[in-house]
Amino acid sequence: MGQHMARNLIAAGHEVYVWNRTAETAKDFAKNEACIAVVDPSDLIAQAQIVITMLADDSASDAVHLGEGGLFASTSGATLVEMGTMSPDHISELVARAPDKIRVIDAPVSGATKAAEDADLLIMAGCRHADPDLAAVFDALGRQTIYLGQSGAGAVMKLAVNSLIHGINQTLAEAMTLAEASGIAPALAFDVIEASAACAPMLKYRRSLYLNEAEHDVTFTVALARKDMEVTAGLADRLGTAMPQGRATLAKLIDAEKAGYGARDMASVLDFMRKERP
Repeated sequence: MGQHMARNLIAAGHEVYVWNRTAETAKDFAKNEACIAVVDPSDLIAQAQIVITMLADDSASDAVHLGEGGLFASTSGATLVEMGTMSPDHISELVARAPDKIRVIDAPVSGATKAAEDADLLIMAGCRHADPDLAAVFDALGRQTIYLGQSGAGAVMKLAVNSLIHGINQTLAEAMTLAEASGIAPALAFDVIEASAACAPMLKYRRSLYLNEAEHDVTFTVALARKDMEVTAGLADRLGTAMPQGRATLAKLIDAEKAGYGARDMASVLDFMRKERP
């Protein structure tokens, strides 16, 4: 997703610098696109007023912000925008530990790889508003930005949205296996679901993955879905809210990961459920 987002920023006329934990990835990207690769995260702040991170989890974000040569090692000022799915507690820690000249904003996104490619992401920003430069960056990346008023609110809403998405993913797998068990062909079953009142946008753009997962690149792994639901369950515990369906979804994701599905796309939960027995 980060590569698609960087391309959209370049296409919108922004001067872009890139870094990746795998240095060759950044170098190859910079070679093919009109941008510059840097050696360390701290070098990004030396070059740019706005730095976007798109990372998998809290530990990856810790390393990039707090590690040697990390973003917080810079003495320059910048706005750091964390657009990955992080826990609200992690965002609070980043805000608390940020050097004086650095502002941290959580602005996670909703939308898969295709949405990132098409600049069709929904951005959930944990701030009251954006200055013109940051607003222009958001406009280059997404179709809409919703400002949620306070730091950490973006992280909370991303977990809430993802818990719904992972619940739909599980329920779709169960509905499909029920239909298939009666002899209805998978494509026909999906036709009906897609035309029904139950269809969510994610089912439409992930149709090909559900029907032929092996023929497509992984867009979001079962392991990441499990991580999302674990963080969400922890947040629910802290806030004192009940999430019985979310915990059932988490249990199935844990089972799927134990069965070897962790690195596969979350659409593979359909294949996993086909092999489940009561």
